[in-house]
Amino acid sequence: MAELKEQLQNALTELRKSEKRKFEQTIDLIINLQKFDVKKTPLNLFVTVPNKIKDKKICAFLEVQNKDLETITPEKFRIYSEKNKLKKLVRGFDFFIAQASLMPKVATTFGKVLGPAGKMPSPQLGILMNADEKSIKETREKVNNSIKIRTKEPSLKISIGKENMKDEEIVENIVVVYDFIVKNLPRNKENIKNIQLKFTMTKPQKIKIR
Repeated sequence: MAELKEQLQNALTELRKSEKRKFEQTIDLIINLQKFDVKKTPLNLFVTVPNKIKDKKICAFLEVQNKDLETITPEKFRIYSEKNKLKKLVRGFDFFIAQASLMPKVATTFGKVLGPAGKMPSPQLGILMNADEKSIKETREKVNNSIKIRTKEPSLKISIGKENMKDEEIVENIVVVYDFIVKNLPRNKENIKNIQLKFTMTKPQKIKIR
C-alpha cells in the first residue's frame, strides 16, 4: 500500500506540472478491468470517501416540502408527465432521494428516465424510512461523501477529487475507492488490468499495481 501511495503522489506531482486552466479541473481515476464480464457480474455500489469532493445537487421526493432541499411533493408529480420536463429535471440534479412511502409512485412517474440515468433512489443510499430533519441531514451528508461505482464497460472512470484539494486528500480517496472495488470484484486484484490518473485536460499517468 505504501508503494501505491508513493506512485499516486508522483503521478499527482506530474499532473500538477501541466498547463494551468481557467477552471478547476476534476481528477479522474481510471480503473481498467480484465477477465471481467460486465453483464454477468455488474457493479452497482456506493463507496464513502474520507474527503468530500463537492456538494452534490440533491432533489428529494417527499410527502412534505423541505426548506433545505429542492423538493417534489406528490401533488407536483403530474407536472413531470411530459418527457422533456422529466429529462430536464434529471439533468439538473446529481442525486435523488425519496421517502419510502412514495417509492411506488416515484418508480411509476420518474423511473423510465431516472433508471437509465443511474439516478433512481435506492435502498443502498437514497430511500428514507423517516423523512424527519435528522434523517434528511444524515442522508445528505452521506450522499455528499459518496461515490457511485457502476460498470457499463470493462473500464471505470471515477471522479475522485478536485484540483484544489490537497494531494494527501486525493490519495486517501483513491486508496479507499480502489480497495473497495478490489474487494467487490469476483477475482479481486486479478480483475484489475491497470489504473491511471488524470486531470480533466491532461493525458493519464499510469500507476503500476504489480
